[in-house]
Amino acid sequence: MNNDKVLVVFSGGQDSTTCLYWAKAHFKEVYALAFIYGQKHVLEVELAEKIAKEAGVHFDKMDVSFIGSLGKNSLTDTSLEMDQEKPADSFPNTFVPGRNMFFLSIAAVYARERGIFHLVTGVSQTDFSGYPDCRDSFIKSLNVTLNLAMDEQFVLHTPLMWLDKCQTWALSDELGVLDLVRHETLTCYNGIAGDGCGHCPSCKLRKHGLDSYLELKAAGKTPFDVMHPQE
Repeated sequence: MNNDKVLVVFSGGQDSTTCLYWAKAHFKEVYALAFIYGQKHVLEVELAEKIAKEAGVHFDKMDVSFIGSLGKNSLTDTSLEMDQEKPADSFPNTFVPGRNMFFLSIAAVYARERGIFHLVTGVSQTDFSGYPDCRDSFIKSLNVTLNLAMDEQFVLHTPLMWLDKCQTWALSDELGVLDLVRHETLTCYNGIAGDGCGHCPSCKLRKHGLDSYLELKAAGKTPFDVMHPQE
């Protein structure tokens, strides 16, 4: 198995951009694959290509628009009003059913054809907004399934799995790309880069994390100090 090459499932958002630079720090050759799935914020793919070029990594994009049309969700259906908060008894309607399952399965086939067996995705169980396909149990299960399906030994890496947004900002700062992530990525569900619209669920989560991190940094601390205070 080639341990020098890695493929990042790359959207051009905060999380996947942080993961892209995490991959650059851990592997010699990095590939990035973006998906067009009918999302209203498709500008993210253009920004992903720009960021990948700046990072000096291989970039490719793939149109998988069928994913967005399979189920009802507010990220691909303009007739649906976006949930601003997670419903008490379900996940928010920003959940695109099967998205991460499809993305990672397609990415694994794409990677295999290029001799790549390490895959990176920016999912997080800590800040998963109720999305079932961002959980650690799902990733571990899919990793086994992909290995069985293709008789290979893929490794799915999830650098952000147990980090909240404040800690994710800290990681991007450690990697030297805080300003790039802050100003050049697109996390906003309404398709506005940088600070975004400020009121969609993704923007609120991003801003809360950034404000918390900058406050800690100004005090000479990191969120990891708060997690593991020195004796």
